[in-house]
Amino acid sequence: MTSYITRKTPGDTAWFTHDRFGMFIHFGLYALPARHEWIKNMEEIPEDKYDLYFKHFDPDLFDPKEWARQAKAAGMKYAVLTTKHHEGFCLFDSKYTDYKSTNTPCGRDLVREYVDAFREAGLRVGFYYSLIDWHHPDFTIDLHHPRRDDPDAFEQNQGRDMKRYAQYMRDQLTELLTNYGKIDILWLDFSYSDLNGTGDRAWMKGKGKDDWESEKLIATVRSLQPDIIIDNRSEIDQDIWTPEQYQPMQWVTHPETGELVTWEACQTFSGSWGYFRDEQTWKSPEMLIRMLVNTVSIGGNLLMNVGPTARGYLDYRAEEALQVYADWMKYNSRSIYGCTMAEPEFTAPADCRYTQSADGSRLYLHLFAYPFAHLRLPGLAGKVEYAQFLHDASEVLFTEGTVDHFSAKNEKGAEDDLILYLPPVKPHTLVPVIELFLK
Repeated sequence: MTSYITRKTPGDTAWFTHDRFGMFIHFGLYALPARHEWIKNMEEIPEDKYDLYFKHFDPDLFDPKEWARQAKAAGMKYAVLTTKHHEGFCLFDSKYTDYKSTNTPCGRDLVREYVDAFREAGLRVGFYYSLIDWHHPDFTIDLHHPRRDDPDAFEQNQGRDMKRYAQYMRDQLTELLTNYGKIDILWLDFSYSDLNGTGDRAWMKGKGKDDWESEKLIATVRSLQPDIIIDNRSEIDQDIWTPEQYQPMQWVTHPETGELVTWEACQTFSGSWGYFRDEQTWKSPEMLIRMLVNTVSIGGNLLMNVGPTARGYLDYRAEEALQVYADWMKYNSRSIYGCTMAEPEFTAPADCRYTQSADGSRLYLHLFAYPFAHLRLPGLAGKVEYAQFLHDASEVLFTEGTVDHFSAKNEKGAEDDLILYLPPVKPHTLVPVIELFLK
C-alpha cells in the first residue's frame, strides 16, 4: 500500500484523490469582449459600457451536453463552472439580483442546464463562486476594483457595506446549494487581505475572511451540503489547496504544519481563463499530457480550464486540446485514476515520472523522452513480476543487474537495477507508459 498521510479535511476527499482530473469552465459576460475574464478591471470599464455585454449576452449554441461529452471523452471525472465570476454576473436565476442570465436575451438558467447535463453524463458537479463582485453596490472599492482610479472613487465608496454584501453571498450560496441537488465541490475565489492602498488611497483595503465573513459562509455551506469539498481561498483552510498557473515540483504542504495536503493544480489551455479570441500561448500536446502526469506523480489533481465563446461553444483550439487528452487517456488512464506519488524507495530515471496505484501493486513509468534500447530502473531488481506497455498490454522484457548485450559492461552499483528492453521505435502515443506489476 502507498502510505502517504494527508492533513485531515472536513469533507471526504476520497473520490477526489481517486479521480484526479477535472474540467474548469469559465463562462460569463467577458466572453463577448473576448480579451480576458478580468477585462472590466484591466480596462476599468464603467457600468454603462459593460452593460452592453449584458444587453447582448445570447449564447445560442450553448450545449452543456456537448461540453460534458467532451469532458468525459478527455478522461475528466468532474467539472467546476463559474456560477458568478468577479464581474458579478450570475449564470443562475437568483432572486437576490437582476444581474443574471435569465434577464438577458439568453433567458435561461445556465447553471441548471450545466448541472443536469454533467450529472447525466456521470460526472461530478462543482460550482465556482467569486467572493469578489465588481457590480454589487455594497462591494467596497479596492485596488482590484474597476473604479479604483476614478477621481471620485472615495465618494463612490461611501455608503457601501460589506456586511450586506457578505449576507448577499450567503443568500446566493444557499440558492446554489439548495436548488440544484447534490453538489460535490465549491470553489470560492479569492482573498487578498494583504493588498492595501497607500498614500491618498490608504482607505482602499484588501479583502479576506473578515470581509467575506468566511466562518459564517462556510458554516452555511456545510449545513446545506455536508459532504461537499471546499477550497481554501476564503482564507480558512478547508479541503483542497489550489496552486494556480504554475506546476508544483513536489507534493504541496501546509505552510505552518508542513503536513501533506490534498491539492489541485488549476491550469488553462492558453494564458487566459475566459475566452480570449487573440490569445496565442496555447500549450503543446506534449505539455498537456506532461502536466497531468507531473501533477499525479506528486500526489495532486489537475483541473484544466476551457473558456467557451460568447455563442456558448468550445472553439477549435479548446476542442483540439481536449482531444489530446482523449487520445491519451483512452489507453493510459489506469496510470492516473486511483494513483498517487510512488513510494520513496522508487526513484524514476531521468526524463521519466512514476505514479503508483493506491494499493501499491502497480508502478507506472511515464517516458517523457524515449530512450534507446535500454532503460535502467534503480532499485527495482527482484521487485517486478511482469512489465508491459500500458497502451496495448504488450510485454516489455527485462533483466536484472546487467544488460544482456555483447558490448555491455557491468556498471558499478547497478546490481539492484532493473533493465528494460525497449523497441527502437517509440509507440504511437505522446507519452508511452510502462506498467510494472510488483511482486
